Amino acid sequence: MSGAERIEGHCLCGAVTIALENPKHEIEICQCDMCRRWAGSFYTAQTGDSAQVSGEDSITAYRSSEWAERAFCAKCGSNLWYRFLPTGNRSFSAGLFDAAATHAIEKEIFVDERADWCRIEGDHPRQTGEEVIAEAKAAGFTFD
Repeated sequence: MSGAERIEGHCLCGAVTIALENPKHEIEICQCDMCRRWAGSFYTAQTGDSAQVSGEDSITAYRSSEWAERAFCAKCGSNLWYRFLPTGNRSFSAGLFDAAATHAIEKEIFVDERADWCRIEGDHPRQTGEEVIAEAKAAGFTFD
């Protein structure tokens, strides 16, 4: 991929490294109850065209719902990714990548479930859980 932008990141202990090609320069923030429990506040999703992951022997995946899997480093506990099972698409924890610190917020989702102490400033789209699920269903995804 000549000329492709690439960012690299790693978990807290460095056992898992991730290189992301052509990263999106916007972060999606999920405020749902599961993400709050998983991340301690909210989940910051970094996406790109393709990812190369190393350190697979240190990765543990957890199926958190009928449609999602979450992965973390088994050595240090760092959150690594969220995988939407119907498509296989992954988003990676933006905190893994130093370069993501300058990326803008694309949108917040599940804002109706956010904690009062997790209000994020800025003029960006905000969707409730009902709106997110309706959008996914309109795109043909089922949640049964």
